[in-house]
Amino acid sequence: MKSYRYFDLVMAAFVAVLLVSNIASSAKIVDWGVSIYGLRLSFDGGTLLFPLSYIFGDILTEVYGYAHSRRVIWMGFACSAVMSFFFFLLSSMPGDANWMSYAGEDKFNAILGGVSSGGIIIASLVAYFCGEFSNSYVLAKMKVWTEGKWLWTRTIGSTLVGEGIDTAAFITIATLFGVFPWSLFWSLVVANYIFKVSIEVLFTPFTYRAVGFLKRTEQEDFYDRETDFNPFSVVVRG
Repeated sequence: MKSYRYFDLVMAAFVAVLLVSNIASSAKIVDWGVSIYGLRLSFDGGTLLFPLSYIFGDILTEVYGYAHSRRVIWMGFACSAVMSFFFFLLSSMPGDANWMSYAGEDKFNAILGGVSSGGIIIASLVAYFCGEFSNSYVLAKMKVWTEGKWLWTRTIGSTLVGEGIDTAAFITIATLFGVFPWSLFWSLVVANYIFKVSIEVLFTPFTYRAVGFLKRTEQEDFYDRETDFNPFSVVVRG
């Protein structure tokens, strides 16, 4: 397999953003007091950071290709599963008496319990899997169709698809499991989607610079013309 100078750094940033956003998702619901046609735009805390994972995903697919991006997506999936298992294990352990006096199980479960609850785990992993692979697939196909032109069309276009699938899946599954109340369902779906897509648009100049820098330094600009897009495949071209 071809060696790259910055691939591991981009992968580490991708995974870090993913893990922090998953914790923030269960920690707080944010309300900036904005409404659209009477619909209050509230969103979970992870929404502030999670869109960056899609930007990193765009950069990985654009520069290194779908197969390398697929490896990173699976690495993020595995790390999320391990993190959720650790918090589940931690929540089942007895608390120290002094800690119980100022914090306690109730506060722990209210803030971090969602990271280890079955609902948030299933919602996060299913939404992540479907959204990230959709995003990478659409971008890779659009790059071939556009012959590498108009980068902004595929970064935004792939985000519209990937974030739409991710947001709908995550909020729906989490709500079904009781993580979020049904009264906030449409507010969370609309606010999350608008915010995530807006971040992608606003960060387009950064994406252009990052992609340009990596293509020059890595001497790579991969086109997925003969790629196996099976998300379960582990094959990466040499």
